Amino acid sequence: MDKQSLRIIYMGTPDFAVESLRALVEGGYNVVAVVTMPDKPAGRGHQLQYSAVKQYALSVGLPLLQPERLKDEDFLKELRSYNADLQIVVAFRMLPEVVWDMPRLGTFNLHASLLPQYRGAAPINWAVMNGDTQTGATTFMLQHEIDTGNIILQESIDITIDENVGSVHDRLMTMGATLVTRTVDLIIDSENKGVELPTTQQQESSNLRPAPKIFKETCMIDFSWTAERIRNHVRGLSPYPAAWIANMPSSHPLADVLKGAKVYQVAITQVPEQKGHIIVPCADGYVDILELQLPGKKRMMASALLNGIKK
Repeated sequence: MDKQSLRIIYMGTPDFAVESLRALVEGGYNVVAVVTMPDKPAGRGHQLQYSAVKQYALSVGLPLLQPERLKDEDFLKELRSYNADLQIVVAFRMLPEVVWDMPRLGTFNLHASLLPQYRGAAPINWAVMNGDTQTGATTFMLQHEIDTGNIILQESIDITIDENVGSVHDRLMTMGATLVTRTVDLIIDSENKGVELPTTQQQESSNLRPAPKIFKETCMIDFSWTAERIRNHVRGLSPYPAAWIANMPSSHPLADVLKGAKVYQVAITQVPEQKGHIIVPCADGYVDILELQLPGKKRMMASALLNGIKK
């Protein structure tokens, strides 16, 4: 068996999943169909919006499946009709056993963390929010419990203090695509040699950190935190969905102006006041808000906001 004869079904939805699909298609792998989320209404006109994966799949002529329910009999019948040898999941949704167990070689997932750390929906955000200096991506075989299957391959990258989740996301997306094709090659090699795919069982630990879905409340900045925690919180949510200010010290001259503002970049400082800067006290010093977006306004540098207020 080679990459042209191995029948692959690919499952994914957002931008993060496009790069791996592109790597498979441009690498000559036999992707026979793509499964993605149904179209969603978006924007003021509530027009149906295609997922990033759907847009790419259409551009290269791949068959598309968009089930509302993954246990729907019509969907399962159509999925079986492709007679896939392998399924690959990247940033999709939790699969029922009837789906992930369907291909003869199983289903593997690309997860954007160094499993078993950061199991859950938002691993990249939480790694940056927690101030980690390293993260990575993992391919693993799906089983019953989410993000717990045996690991196939892992690769790590460093996180610098100047990075936000957007830049880490993009680097992991590119590295993850290579990890996906390497994993497929390893599966093909194991199949051709008639040996079991080499995997590593995930080890449990009392120090595991979760990566739950992020909600609006999660994004709120608490100025009773340390400056480092606030900076990491902002970095881990920038540019999307963005940290925001619910309340700040009432004595601050811009307390009312900044309520509800999204914050994209802050720096740590020990200077309580500085001309042209928005500096807010916190638990162990001050944070300097560098870039923000007031409700209903465009994203801007703090200096531009202050200049506008003066006028």
